[in-house]
Amino acid sequence: MKAEIITIGDEILIGQIVDTNSSYISKQFDLIGLTVGRIVSIADTREAILKALKEGEKNADVIVLTGGLGPTKDDVTKQTFCDFFNDVLVENTTVLSHIETLFKQFSKEPLSMLNRQQAMVPSKAIVLKNSFGTAPGMWMKKGNKVFVSLPGVPLEMKGIVDNEIIPRLRKTANLPVIMHKTLLTYGLGETKVAERIHQWEDALYPDVKLAYLPNFGLLRLRLSVKGTDRKYVEALLNRKTEELIELVNDVFVGFDDGGEIEIGIAKLLRKSRSTLAVAESCTGGAIAKRLTHYPGASDFFKGGVIAYNSVVKHGVLGVSKEVIDTHSVVSREVAESMVKGVKTVFDVDYGIAVTGNAGPTVDRHTKTKVGDVFISVLSPSSIVTKKFNFGNPREKVIERATSKALELLRIVLIENEK
Repeated sequence: MKAEIITIGDEILIGQIVDTNSSYISKQFDLIGLTVGRIVSIADTREAILKALKEGEKNADVIVLTGGLGPTKDDVTKQTFCDFFNDVLVENTTVLSHIETLFKQFSKEPLSMLNRQQAMVPSKAIVLKNSFGTAPGMWMKKGNKVFVSLPGVPLEMKGIVDNEIIPRLRKTANLPVIMHKTLLTYGLGETKVAERIHQWEDALYPDVKLAYLPNFGLLRLRLSVKGTDRKYVEALLNRKTEELIELVNDVFVGFDDGGEIEIGIAKLLRKSRSTLAVAESCTGGAIAKRLTHYPGASDFFKGGVIAYNSVVKHGVLGVSKEVIDTHSVVSREVAESMVKGVKTVFDVDYGIAVTGNAGPTVDRHTKTKVGDVFISVLSPSSIVTKKFNFGNPREKVIERATSKALELLRIVLIENEK
C-alpha cells in the first residue's frame, strides 16, 4: 500500500512556517509498513485541494491532508471535501459538546458562531477525535481509497495520528511487516565504507535495502527488511545486521534507536543514572533547548551556561585569561576549559562545550575562520574534542554545531556503555 501526504497552507508555500507535519506522519506510517510515495504542499484554495485529491486518488491508497480546518473564511478544506465526495456539512453533537467543554475550561470568551462551526463535518465522514483542539479529523472512503483530513496544528495532528489513524490502519489495511536497524559508524567516510562492503551489498536479497546517511564524520547505515511474516523479517534483519557489523567492526559505535537523537541520549543517561550540563557559546542555548524539548529531561539535565562573552567564560566557567589570550576564544584549549568548568559548576558526570565562529564576521582576537567550531565532550574518564568547519551562513553553522555536539555526546555515551 502507498500513502500520499498533502499539506495545505499559503504560509508553507511562502516559507512562513516549516512543514514538520509530513515528517511526523511519514515516520509513523513507516513504522506500520505503509510507504509514503509523495508529499506535496498546496495553496489553501478549493481548486488546489480538489486537484490534489484527484491526483492522490490515482497515486495512493491512503491520502492524508493536513491544514485548512480552521473556522475562518480562508480555511476551505471541509467544504472542498464535501464537493469531492458529493456530500454536505452537518453539525456533529459529539464534536460540539467537546468544543463547549474546551471553552468552559480554557477560555473566558463565550462560544462564538465561528467556533461553533468547527462542529460542522461532512455527513459521510467518520469523525476523528481531536483531544487538544476544536477541529476534528475526518476519515472518508471512496471505493477502496481512504482520505483523511487533519488539523495543521502539530500537537493536534500528532494526537489524532497516534490515537485514531494508526490504530484504524492497523485494523483495516493489509500492511506488510517492515523493520529497520541503523548502525552508527564514526571515522570512515561514506565512499570508503561503500568500497569495503560492496560485495556484501551486491548480494543482498531484493527485500533487504541498505541506505547510507552521512553527516560530518558520522555515518549511519540503515538496513531495512520488508515481508509478510514477522518472524522471517526479524530473523533476516538480525542476520544481515550481524554480517554488516563484522565488516565495519573497527568503526562501529552502536545503534541509532530510530527516534530523535535527544531521546536516545536521554535513554542512555537514565540507564547509567548519569547527569549532564552544557556550556554554549556560538550555539547560544540551542543544545539546551534540544535536550529539554521532551518531558522528563530534569532526570539527567542539570542546566547550562551561555558563555557568549569572554567575561562569562572566565568569570563563571573559570577559563583563564591566559588561555584565552594565548589560544583565542575559539580554540581547542578554550573548549576543553569550558567543559571542565561546566562540570565543576553543575557537578555532573558528562558535559558539552561549544565555541566557534558562526559568522558573518570573525572577531579580531580569534585565529580561526567563519564556520570553525570546537566541540568538547567530557565523560567521567576522558575528554573528546573535535574541530569542524560548518561553512556559512550563520544559521547553518549554529544548527550543525548543535546537532554535531549531540551526536558526539551519544557516541561517547555508547562507548562508555560497552
